[in-house]
Amino acid sequence: MIQTIPTKPFDGQQPGTSGLRKKVKIFQQPHYAENFIQSIFNALDGFAGQTLVVGGDGRFFNREVIQTAIGMAAANGFGRVLVGQGGLLSTPAASNIIRRNKAYGGIILSASHNPGGPDGDFGIKYNAGNGGPAPEKITDVIFARTTTISSYKIASGQSVDLGKTGVSSIGGMTVEVVDPIVDYAALMQQLFDFDAIRDLFKSGFRMRFDAMCAITGPYGKGILEGMLGAPAGTVMNGTPLPDFGGHHPDPNPVHAKELYDLMMSESAPDFGAASDGDGDRNLIIGRNQFVTPSDSLAMLAANAHLAPGYARGLAGIARSMPTSAAADRVAEKLGIKCYETPTGWKYFGNLLDAGLVTICGEESAGTGSDHVREKDGLWAVLLWLNILARRRQSVESIVREHWRDYGRNHYSRHDYEEVDAEAAGNLMKSLRGQMETLPDKHGIKMVDDFAYDDPVDGSRSEAQGIRLLFEDGSRIVYRLSGTGTAGATLRVYIEKFQPDSNLHGVETQAALADLIDLSRNIAEIQRRTGRDLPTVIT
Repeated sequence: MIQTIPTKPFDGQQPGTSGLRKKVKIFQQPHYAENFIQSIFNALDGFAGQTLVVGGDGRFFNREVIQTAIGMAAANGFGRVLVGQGGLLSTPAASNIIRRNKAYGGIILSASHNPGGPDGDFGIKYNAGNGGPAPEKITDVIFARTTTISSYKIASGQSVDLGKTGVSSIGGMTVEVVDPIVDYAALMQQLFDFDAIRDLFKSGFRMRFDAMCAITGPYGKGILEGMLGAPAGTVMNGTPLPDFGGHHPDPNPVHAKELYDLMMSESAPDFGAASDGDGDRNLIIGRNQFVTPSDSLAMLAANAHLAPGYARGLAGIARSMPTSAAADRVAEKLGIKCYETPTGWKYFGNLLDAGLVTICGEESAGTGSDHVREKDGLWAVLLWLNILARRRQSVESIVREHWRDYGRNHYSRHDYEEVDAEAAGNLMKSLRGQMETLPDKHGIKMVDDFAYDDPVDGSRSEAQGIRLLFEDGSRIVYRLSGTGTAGATLRVYIEKFQPDSNLHGVETQAALADLIDLSRNIAEIQRRTGRDLPTVIT
């Protein structure tokens, strides 16, 4: 039965670059999730009879909202919903299903790398028909609809059996429960040399993949252990749990400490990797060799031709502004363009759709290519495996050779999490006030508030982060992140280029020590935030 339920707007439902993210308890308020989903539908046109993809990362409250989204899609006139078995779909797999089935769009339930569980975080975002995150012109309309919503529509009294694949009907709409792995695995087979990777494992090569009790566990077991022949146990923390087993599913050396410590030990396997809550981020570690996300982007781009899907070469590379300039030198050597965009995968979408770039990456552990319109954690792992299978060198050897040929960008991100939002805003305001006075001090050549003019649609995005650019090519960047659900996260990015290969062995924090001190002093971080040290350093 189709019902129209009266409701009223809630405050604070404005979606950010990654959709709407709040604490689970906020989403559990009566009508809260329904309000936002209806606002998505109210912002869209022409979807009657069309296909909608629905799935999530399996975090707490996922199954309940999956059923709600399906019922509301039926009531609002969609003709078909494709939903992952168990309500599960990694974010890149959802993007692939949208594109493969020419769906109108998709609703993805995830708070990405944020913690789960009853006291954790939840999120809803809308992906457009290209498979990528909705652009600002859509998210702005969604927000406007959340401020005026007065009712929502839902097909009530029915639910979908998510436990098994198959086709059913609800409110006159077809619902197809699909295996969440099959289509994604088929795409990976098209891109990578699975035979070469199988031979690599047969040779005695060993790896550990930490799925962090999140969505990529089944994908890792199915592809790495199943299709590629990696030994059983290669995938650790491989069962998705509503609270991610108590993990903070952010693939960095702090939250993936078990894997990191293993890879730095005498018993380390050849290769280590991890992915995050919804499967779109990655961590790459060789034996005694951590690979920063910025370096990983550059090294993947430099070696992508070794994989069948990229043997034709790259059209271009794109990186987010805070990401180190290591990829720029790869693009220069390849004779292609490197685009610098604001943070947020949606900014890569136009470049990918226009065929201007092939590989994209962000310093926050997100890399991907034109195969989907999301960053893709397992894709990055498989491309590294393809490179290792072809080059038959260690990760450390590949990294050192890359630094020898291209120079090294010593690079680090310092996160100050859950800072008082007003204090963080005032810190950024103070930095903007110093933009004209800082140049010519401390070797600073230029200070700006990064703005981006999209080369495809001409749109302009301003106030994307304060950049301090130094005479020697070093950088300090300050920006506030929108991925948290409490307070504000101040991110400070510090980068120093070192062309002399004799100094590449210097530890990163030591190499950056002077710039780190300067970054804290110029912004008056301790005085303004009360924090004398970052929460996380990566």
